[in-house]
Amino acid sequence: MDAKSYNAALAELRTVRDAINKTRARLAKLETDRDKQITELASYEKAKAERIAPAAGLSLAEVVALAPALAPARLSTDDRTTDEQPPVPEPVSGPTSHDTGEEQPPRPGAAAPAIGAPRSQRTAAADDTTDGTAPQTSPEPGSLPSIPEGAPGDAWFGHTPGLASTRPNFTQQARSTVFLDTTTGILVHRDQTHRVDLGAATAADILTAVFHTIPDGVERIYITAGDPWHRDADRYPYLRDAVAAWLNAPIPGWRTDTGRGRDRMAGHFVHPRHPVGRYQREHADQHVEIRSVGEWFDLDGDDPALVRDAFVLLWKALRRHWPDAVIMGSPSQTGRDLWTRTIPTRGQYAEGYPVLSEELRGLLHATAGQGRNELITPPRVPEQLPRLVEYDRTFAYAKHTWKSPVGTPRRITAATFASWSEKEQIRALYGCGHWQVRVTVPDTWNHVGLLPAPAPGDRRWHYPSRPGATFTTWAGGPEIHTALTNPVQPWTIEILDGILWEDGKPLDDWARKLKETWTSLCAQAHFHGDPRQARAAHLASRAVRAILLYGIGSFAQRPRMVTGTTPRAMERDVPPDAEIISFDDDLITWQKPTGFSRDANAHPEWAAAIWSSARAALLSQRHRDDGTYAGALHTPPGTVVAFRTDALYLTQPQNWPYHHQPGDYLLKGHLTGPLPAPTGEEELLTLRDAGRAALTPGKDT
Repeated sequence: MDAKSYNAALAELRTVRDAINKTRARLAKLETDRDKQITELASYEKAKAERIAPAAGLSLAEVVALAPALAPARLSTDDRTTDEQPPVPEPVSGPTSHDTGEEQPPRPGAAAPAIGAPRSQRTAAADDTTDGTAPQTSPEPGSLPSIPEGAPGDAWFGHTPGLASTRPNFTQQARSTVFLDTTTGILVHRDQTHRVDLGAATAADILTAVFHTIPDGVERIYITAGDPWHRDADRYPYLRDAVAAWLNAPIPGWRTDTGRGRDRMAGHFVHPRHPVGRYQREHADQHVEIRSVGEWFDLDGDDPALVRDAFVLLWKALRRHWPDAVIMGSPSQTGRDLWTRTIPTRGQYAEGYPVLSEELRGLLHATAGQGRNELITPPRVPEQLPRLVEYDRTFAYAKHTWKSPVGTPRRITAATFASWSEKEQIRALYGCGHWQVRVTVPDTWNHVGLLPAPAPGDRRWHYPSRPGATFTTWAGGPEIHTALTNPVQPWTIEILDGILWEDGKPLDDWARKLKETWTSLCAQAHFHGDPRQARAAHLASRAVRAILLYGIGSFAQRPRMVTGTTPRAMERDVPPDAEIISFDDDLITWQKPTGFSRDANAHPEWAAAIWSSARAALLSQRHRDDGTYAGALHTPPGTVVAFRTDALYLTQPQNWPYHHQPGDYLLKGHLTGPLPAPTGEEELLTLRDAGRAALTPGKDT
């Protein structure tokens, strides 16, 4: 670029800037006019928020916020049972399903515990979690639900009749799969490579090209590059809207799949990065999925043939432990299917693992968050960081599957806990439990927060650390024990209520086999002489990590969220409790919760226990072989910059041992300062990427 073209480009950029400013001003005026009209409509004595919301393109809550007089007498979160909820209306057209839901032994301490005395149409299955982690529930600001007092609460402590995880008595069927790069048009099917013309890379273009090239048909199309569902992203305010439009575009001869088989999956799965399109040929029993291979691992320019090789290696490695192993569409589906094939055929749980009552599952969903994600900003850290060092826990969740809650849960009230001896109390906190507690931060505390608490505003959870602060929350036993016995200073914990299970090992065999598979593939990646096969083995090892990570997330079983579309001319048919998520001249797209399904493999108590252990290990973890400790509490105050699920970001390097074992802290990035302390996630991720690039490559496991 020369000076003339540079100046011309600057002039064009200023024009774009001015156009953006004008558009923003016009949008702001339109939104003001809309809000004014809503307020005027609310003055009508028979006005209803559920009628105004779809007309305005807002959710019911947003309309009520503008016009509080329109608030319904009873909210959808009232205390009716599931059977008393109104039926879910069928969407008039275009069914699209969307799940709103994505990877510790007790800690050391010098002080004794300081335990206080009491004072639509179709819904995508939960195993389509794709980001590593199932999303955390956002609690109401400042509060979390409690177990009702007395007999009503005691009635929660049981299992759902007739619902249990049992070993399957059938063999899972493999599906014919192809791998497609939508940027280059390279298509790999078995050992054959083709080049296809994808046109605009719409879903129709992809299906036409693939089925023309593979006349016998395929059942699964993995997109390895190109992200075709993002092609028109600039036309939509949100990425998910662009994805939904891509999935729902009409395809001659095809319609949205309504599901089949034992792993019945129906409707599209709307996800901004890793969507799933499910299609069925009209008047024929032919089904196909279009999926992103990014559900399994991140690629770095890898071609479809190499990706195919990675899946072949993964399948062969799994078959060493599961002779009937089949790679299913997503890591979570695969993980849960493999787990069911480890359910014992003899012993106490030969008849299966019972599923908790819906009330306890709902409580765990609302009170047991997943990974800790927290950015610590000045003045708690320096304005200028001397460096930023990233430590990531390798295959972290695999370390915390050795013990899980089983059996019928017991309620441990404040009075019951207070009546126990200190030995009994500590034993309970070492066990598998979920506790409602009142927490007091020590007056002289000067380190990071230890326990999650419901956060105000849009944030889900935060970790109070202000000296003397008091808050009420729920937390797992590993985190409670860490707060009581941490190496800095014990916190005061008052037990208000709790759920306590027997200790069991329902996940131990499954996780052990996956860890052995992961170790074998990591060794191949390290020692293989062929660089392509070494890379394929590395990708396969990352897929094993995803199987365990997302398999654990699938046990959490979030309440389902169904998404549907209704013609604009029939907006009265939009369900009254639905949230409008987008609309155009023809269709209104909405979503609404539908509660919990009868999922025989729903075990949120297992996911909650693992997540609690992983959060505790970010604070303090003992390396038995070395007799050393690692974690945030073993760093000087003011040196922790951020927590990010399994990773710590520090201002000082640490001499923590690394033995390539699950849970070990791997030095993954090191960026020398001085650096401005990040004030937002994007700034942190930018520094993270720079730190990884600056470190010697090849250590990522």
